[in-house]
Amino acid sequence: MPDRPKRVAAIHDLSGFGRCSLSVILPTLSVMGVQVCPVPTTVFSTHTGGLGSVEQRDLSDFTLPCLEHYRRLGLEFECVYSGFLSSQEQIDHCLKFFSTYQDALAVVDPVMGDHGRPYRTITPQMRSRLGELVRVADIITPNLTEACMLLKIPYFNEGLSRAQAKSLLVRLSELGPNYVVITGAPMASGSIANIGYDRQNNSFWYIDCDYVPVSYPGTGDLFASVLAGGVARGVPLFQAAQAAADFVRDCIARTLAEGLTEQDGVDFEPLLGQLTNSK
Repeated sequence: MPDRPKRVAAIHDLSGFGRCSLSVILPTLSVMGVQVCPVPTTVFSTHTGGLGSVEQRDLSDFTLPCLEHYRRLGLEFECVYSGFLSSQEQIDHCLKFFSTYQDALAVVDPVMGDHGRPYRTITPQMRSRLGELVRVADIITPNLTEACMLLKIPYFNEGLSRAQAKSLLVRLSELGPNYVVITGAPMASGSIANIGYDRQNNSFWYIDCDYVPVSYPGTGDLFASVLAGGVARGVPLFQAAQAAADFVRDCIARTLAEGLTEQDGVDFEPLLGQLTNSK
């Protein structure tokens, strides 16, 4: 019997337009040679960034039955990856996913906000309870806004110094995860960096990117999915994070060159072939 592909259970929302969440996670992981088992938490007509009143259908009654079905089938996963959740009930369901698949890598993208502000769909109670997922995670991938929310500290309106970045990473690791990656952090140097910390080895790393004056939906989902796909296949975390940063950088550069709007999201599809080299 041939070896089966690595499997990732991706617990996230599905946005019908705008290139984010499961609509980018599915093709990204698939082209990396990873079998994706999507567990949609809610369905949006579009992403929520400037496209008017968005239609939403909550799927809280689906996530737990999905887990029970997987258990009955005896399915195994190398990674369980949680992203946008639409109810406190779904936090409980994610906790059950992680406890059921204790040998799988637990990756938590604590989707709560950006640019110093919470998303309107995330209540204060949800933000507080997402810390329960962080405590059982192996890897977390917050942006700077979410990192500050998890630590219950004010948002940094100025760029981070190296000392501040290290302090944030260590404090986040003290919440539970072995590995912390803060994505798209504005640095005092004027760059944007993906910064990480390995608690076991007490090692830090920085991946600097050129600043661009635009923000596209879905870039965090692209980064987290390439990262999750890499570590699910046994790639060292820093190497997986570097591949994720390189891919997101190239996608943003292409989108800028094409002159596409932020509402369209990042133009990633023509560049998916780059990820086949990392299979």
